Amino acid sequence: MENNKLNFDNDIYNTIRKNIKKYRKEKNMTSARLSELVDLSHDFIRQIESEKTAYNFSVDTFYKISVALGVSLDQLIQKDDSQDIC
Repeated sequence: MENNKLNFDNDIYNTIRKNIKKYRKEKNMTSARLSELVDLSHDFIRQIESEKTAYNFSVDTFYKISVALGVSLDQLIQKDDSQDIC
């Protein structure tokens, strides 16, 4: 029998954070505008995007952000080691 060990992204929240910020900036959208679209506070969106805050968010929030950004959930979880977003 084959060893089917799964390869998990051990830093999935950070991957999602970077992708949210990347796609938001690609759409020339401010974090304030994103917060309006998903009906969450601006501070909450800033915390989600911050690498300094180990803040987890719900699937509902994740979904709403993907819709607001016009990207799929898959795109938000796609790991890209070349990302270097400040």
